[in-house]
Amino acid sequence: VAITGSRSPGPGSSLMKLINDRIPEIRTGTLRIALVQPVKQPDQVLNLKNGEAFCRKAAESGADIVLFPEMYNIGYNGINFDDPGAMERWKGMAIGPGDPFLERFKELAAELKIAIMITYLERREGLPGNTASLIDRNGKAVLTYTKVHTCDFIDMELHTAPGDEFVVADLDTRVGPVKVGCMICYDREHPESARINMLRGAEIILTPNACNLQPILLKQFQVRAYENAVVTAMANYSSEGVDAFNGHSCIYNVNGEEVAMAGEAPGIYTGDVDILAMRRFREQTIYGNAFRRPHKYGSLISTDVEEPFIRTDTRGNPFNRLER
Repeated sequence: VAITGSRSPGPGSSLMKLINDRIPEIRTGTLRIALVQPVKQPDQVLNLKNGEAFCRKAAESGADIVLFPEMYNIGYNGINFDDPGAMERWKGMAIGPGDPFLERFKELAAELKIAIMITYLERREGLPGNTASLIDRNGKAVLTYTKVHTCDFIDMELHTAPGDEFVVADLDTRVGPVKVGCMICYDREHPESARINMLRGAEIILTPNACNLQPILLKQFQVRAYENAVVTAMANYSSEGVDAFNGHSCIYNVNGEEVAMAGEAPGIYTGDVDILAMRRFREQTIYGNAFRRPHKYGSLISTDVEEPFIRTDTRGNPFNRLER
């Protein structure tokens, strides 16, 4: 909607022009999500520099939320854990609150007035964590989540500590508070991850990712969105660089509609989500938590496992879910 001024120049015309220029900034019901699809590389200094450029470009495009792929500070790159001193070196790659990498993204969020989900190898007691933090447009970290379903069939992730729970937070946005949750890569391949996010109130689930995504894996984002009446957004690494993945960062709406689907090239890909329409859909859908029968799902919380699903980890040791 534009506001027209008088037909002849004058004070009224100037005022109308000022109002018209501000119309894009006026609150609407739509959020723009920007998916960062970078080149996978291990240099944290370069990743910070490139990450800042990505955030500025996203802000220029009108983004409200910027999502990075998994373990971005080290480009999802590991080390040889058989080398002498490997564990000390690995832990030395981890960062935590107050470190310049995280503090810079907080500063950027406040400066650009955008939310940023940044990912990193997190410094912890014992093994580091595969972690994502959601920083709001005021520069405050409102959610920090550590990957629950670590890929113990990959040496690097066997040397990370699994998270303990899924986290949902109220994110202050231009259109008011929105409930946001998180899954990280392999989490999404377990339907319980999205379901718990939904049960804790998530309206949008952000998914930092790092893998090659076959068509069936991309479909999981669509199904998780539809069956839980949530928006799913995923950022993956591009197909360029050493040990690259294949991009296809994506966004799906609550009704399963594809909002955005990237190719394989590096860049920023955006999609718009109508929050008001999303909430109307959630009020009417037969999915989500509408007709579930959780009192009949007791076996879902059993820790027992039998053939054909008994596995070993990447080091050949029996996988024991109760030890991690």
